[in-house]
Amino acid sequence: MIPRVSYPKSDHSWVATLRARRLFMTCAENIRGVRIVPMVGLMLLCALVLTRAIASQEQKSPRPKNEVGRAGVSNADGRQAFESRCTGCHGLDGRGGERAPDIALSAKTQQRSDDELFRIITRGLPGTGMPSFASLGSNTKNVVAYLRQLQGKSNAMRVPGNAQKGRELFYGKARCSECHTVAGSGGFIAAELSGFGRNRSPDEIRQAIILPSSTNRLGSKMIVKMRDGQEYSGVVRNEDNFSLQLQSLNGEFQLFQKSELNGFSRQPDSLMPADYATTLNGDELNDLISFLMFAARGAKAEAAASKKPTDDEEE
Repeated sequence: MIPRVSYPKSDHSWVATLRARRLFMTCAENIRGVRIVPMVGLMLLCALVLTRAIASQEQKSPRPKNEVGRAGVSNADGRQAFESRCTGCHGLDGRGGERAPDIALSAKTQQRSDDELFRIITRGLPGTGMPSFASLGSNTKNVVAYLRQLQGKSNAMRVPGNAQKGRELFYGKARCSECHTVAGSGGFIAAELSGFGRNRSPDEIRQAIILPSSTNRLGSKMIVKMRDGQEYSGVVRNEDNFSLQLQSLNGEFQLFQKSELNGFSRQPDSLMPADYATTLNGDELNDLISFLMFAARGAKAEAAASKKPTDDEEE
């Protein structure tokens, strides 16, 4: 016979308390798990959705590389900067002048990479007379892009019309040849247009035809006042920070030093007619543009064929 063992009341209370505590802890753990698991799951779901969204956005819009000549380059800004900083030495077309060599047709310059040209413009070339143009900042890549246009390395553009019909317009109805010359044929008072369409898009050429006052300041009419009161007028043929060259309507050239002038004023109206948008229809404008683009390609091929080997030796 097993003797009955009696537990003091205090022992029963302690056991009950222990069991109650264990039950409470178990319930608490279950409650905490119920709260934490959905929260962790929700956080993981949000992170997954966000990661997929970022990846999708990167695929649709890849980050642009910090390279010269990529998207975002403005040829208009590059042209403006080139004309204000570079033409005084290298010439308006980049083919050199008295102070600096040809950088448009020079094979040595053409073979340089965009990054090399970027560094030369930014840092200059010590001992060569080429200064640093670090002040151009981010606009330097635009200058490089425009220089590539002058070199004829821009992508070939599709002509919008019929070049043969455009030639007939140039020497006929449009009367362009009365002032302009192409391939040695035409007038002398306006700009020579053999290479005009080489580095310009069809839209740029169209703009120059229908809005002549908005194009380059070279070719505009200017009045020069000397200190003795005498005045001269003519078409601007060359201009830099120090000098000004005019061609009078009778064909004579005159060179002025700006420091010796009392003043000079550019006339707002171009010598070129401003009504081509109405006197020529859309197809005729396209034909005229095509003629100028084909003429430029012919002039480029002729220049390459007659180019001397020694031209590549100078920078």
